Amino acid sequence: MVDNSSKKCDFPQVICIGEALVDRLGPLGGDSLHDQSYEDCLGGAPANVACGLAQLGTSVAFFGRLGTDSIGECFQNLFNARGINLKGLQFDQSRPSRIVLVRRDLSGERSFQGFSGDKGEGFADQALSVNCIQDNFNLILRKTNSLLIGTLLLANEISEEALSWCVNKACESKIHITLDINWRPTFWDINNAPDIGPSQKELEKIKPILEKASLLKLAKEEAIWFFSSEDPKQISRSLPCQPDVVITDGSNPVKWLIGDFSGETDAISPKVVVDTTGAGDSFTAGLINQLLRHSFKPDTHQEAEAAVKFAAACGALVCTGSGGIDPQPTYKDVLDCLSATFGGDK
Repeated sequence: MVDNSSKKCDFPQVICIGEALVDRLGPLGGDSLHDQSYEDCLGGAPANVACGLAQLGTSVAFFGRLGTDSIGECFQNLFNARGINLKGLQFDQSRPSRIVLVRRDLSGERSFQGFSGDKGEGFADQALSVNCIQDNFNLILRKTNSLLIGTLLLANEISEEALSWCVNKACESKIHITLDINWRPTFWDINNAPDIGPSQKELEKIKPILEKASLLKLAKEEAIWFFSSEDPKQISRSLPCQPDVVITDGSNPVKWLIGDFSGETDAISPKVVVDTTGAGDSFTAGLINQLLRHSFKPDTHQEAEAAVKFAAACGALVCTGSGGIDPQPTYKDVLDCLSATFGGDK
């Protein structure tokens, strides 16, 4: 393993907490479970967002747990290469890093088929330990601006405790919390179909962090599953903190409510779609990157919409390559895309 005791950024602007894993991508129109031809790509929504933020120039820390295996080593090398603070990265001696089997149709759209590598005790990300992160989390939290979380850690009691503790600490410190719901039913029950919504029990597990979010990012189907609505204003009013709400819908317009401003912004279509894995995570990284410039409170509708356009460009650009991390754009890449798309309107 690479030594991560000395990082480029001791006090990052954003903390991302959650899973880092491998997406095993089957061939287009094929099957990652049975086909011999597949591609392994580093991924996991919080890890994707952390890498995306770092690629855009935002200082970031990642808190998560990996196995002491080749996947864990690859992630550590990647995170170090991107300059990500790893004081919250744990390694599990008995549980492996998770491999997710991803099927892709001929258009590049993906679905999740299950997992590989379990040796009988589950995966490392399920065992994120609150006892091992408390000191470093408290230290970093003193000077951070934002916490990025998902919901998958809630599917296991050990990692649920760690996530809940971090969220409560962030609330106590009045830190901005971005929640990407990232609903993945197979993480909660391997027998779940990949396209079903949450059960009442699962909704109850997720509800406490929904009620503490400052910014809620979700896909259209998640909005309907969780709120029976795709209206950002209605969703925001239904939650006690009345968070900002951003709803993506593939190639359809993004619906958003940010501060006092709301609107619908056209998505950006990539020239070629190789793989949509990580598009939403790249969007989230771009959105956070831009809203940080305004302390998450843009002064004008134009500033709010510009942040959404920037995020849309990030999401489009990541679709042009395989996996959720390797194709992530730099800041210049995004500006070039926006200039080509909107004629200089950035």
